[in-house]
Amino acid sequence: MTRHVLDESHIHQAIRERIASNHRDLVEAVMAAIGRHPVVVVGMAGNPFCRRARRMLDERSVAYVYVGYGGYLSLWRRRNALKMWTGWPTFPMVFVRGQLIGGAEDLGALLASGEFDRLLAGGAG
Repeated sequence: MTRHVLDESHIHQAIRERIASNHRDLVEAVMAAIGRHPVVVVGMAGNPFCRRARRMLDERSVAYVYVGYGGYLSLWRRRNALKMWTGWPTFPMVFVRGQLIGGAEDLGALLASGEFDRLLAGGAG
């Protein structure tokens, strides 16, 4: 299934640059992190699901990089750029070898099934 993304031809040219540059620095920072590290967790302060994802990885001694942006009352507009980029509506966003695998619940399911280890080893997902 392909997710719906508004085609650029349906966006007036006067606002295309504004859309493309919306908190681009944040998106590029995450892109750089997932390009450099096998496992990246993108989260926010105070979110129990972000803590849960990190705890699951810590318990299995999986090395990861955590990239946190604000909390519930700060930087939420900047974090929206990440949601728009990925299409994933919540935090954390967990990436394995550049692939978004979802959040804490999804991470737990992949760890339990052994799929996480296959992805980390470079196998197809």
